[in-house]
Amino acid sequence: MMLVKKWSSMTGVALIAVLFVALTPLSASAQPEPPEAMIRDNINDFMEQLEGREAYYEDNIDELKQQVDESLEEVADFRYIGASVMGSYFRNASPEQRSRFADVFRKTLIDTYTRGLVTFDYDEIRVLDDQRPQREEDRASVAMEVVGTNGDVYPVNYSLRLSDGEWRVVNVIVNGINLGLTFRNQFDQAMRDNNRDYDAVIEGWSPDVGVDEMEEGGSE
Repeated sequence: MMLVKKWSSMTGVALIAVLFVALTPLSASAQPEPPEAMIRDNINDFMEQLEGREAYYEDNIDELKQQVDESLEEVADFRYIGASVMGSYFRNASPEQRSRFADVFRKTLIDTYTRGLVTFDYDEIRVLDDQRPQREEDRASVAMEVVGTNGDVYPVNYSLRLSDGEWRVVNVIVNGINLGLTFRNQFDQAMRDNNRDYDAVIEGWSPDVGVDEMEEGGSE
């Protein structure tokens, strides 16, 4: 088990970095390191950028939101994630609806978690040394742990996909809660509630997974 960084009194400003923006594009050709090593290095780099500015970001959420948005540009594969969240409904959606949902999904996710996760207190971030071996050349997972200031340990697992020679995040499991599956179930329910009106569902999309739920945990 490898300690990435330890902070004595930092709030969830950096937890959102763990979940969404602590990675830079992970190039398989330029970076021969395995995904977990790249993630460990990039988290350290990002934490150094945040050091001493925690209170500032708590008071300037919009600036943090912009930073999250810019950092996600080359990290998460939102087209792929959007298709996964739409599930079986993706096939019958128009290209414009697919594109619009990917954009809306990205915006609402950033809004929700930038505001919500700044309340989460943690003490350590660990990238585990004992990682599961890759079963496919273009798929990988990276296991981490976030240790709360109360000593509770929250496992975080990234799912990554190799796309155009770069590793990109396509899902995150936080404390046993599979965010991708949760959002897919919510999209399915919204389609049922709106008589399969794609435009209505996209217009009203609002992800609903709270920090309290993540702390309580679930089963993968």
